[in-house]
Amino acid sequence: MRVLVIEDDPRMAGLLHRGLARQGWATTTVSNATAAQDAALAAHWDAVVCDVMLPDMSGVELCRWLRRNDVWAPVLLLTARTAVGDRVAGLDAGADDYMGKPFAFAELEARLRALVRRGPVERPTTVVAGPLQLDPAAHEATVNGTPLELSPKEFALLHLFLRHPGEVLSRSTILDHVWDYAYDGGSNVVDVYVRYLRRKLASQGADRMLVTVRGAGYRLVVEK
Repeated sequence: MRVLVIEDDPRMAGLLHRGLARQGWATTTVSNATAAQDAALAAHWDAVVCDVMLPDMSGVELCRWLRRNDVWAPVLLLTARTAVGDRVAGLDAGADDYMGKPFAFAELEARLRALVRRGPVERPTTVVAGPLQLDPAAHEATVNGTPLELSPKEFALLHLFLRHPGEVLSRSTILDHVWDYAYDGGSNVVDVYVRYLRRKLASQGADRMLVTVRGAGYRLVVEK
């Protein structure tokens, strides 16, 4: 199995290289994102181990670059930053797994084996429906390439609709996914934020994509 290790700390890079080699992995180690980009395109890899804190580009950005360039080898990110937001950013960028430092080498190798068994799967990092495109990792949304300025809740709401195009989403479903609390029948927060989102979409002529289904909820209409 061929694994590409991207780690700028010489000591950690050496430990990873020697440890994986002892377990039978054909290991190539590079110390920055630029070298990683060249290596990723030059050969087939069964897995990639990438540090998040690289000198010339973050590992999260590198992961997004790999996916945009059709490199679908499973990616395991390594970092001392283990906050939920950091893990979410990495996974949204197309990574397959995330390990905090320090770590047990046996666990790292076990996770790599699991990723290799799963194999490469094409997973676009952006969500697209008609003229709408949303990039969760970059927190960017566009209509026909024109950026939308959205609040965090508006962004989360649009993300939910884009993941369920054509489906009727009830107010309770929207509350559960965007606000993460049980539906209060007397609350109109969903209706308020749908209006906010429609105004933003209207500025780009896309407000008719978000329709009200009377008595049921809301639906994102995508013309084929």
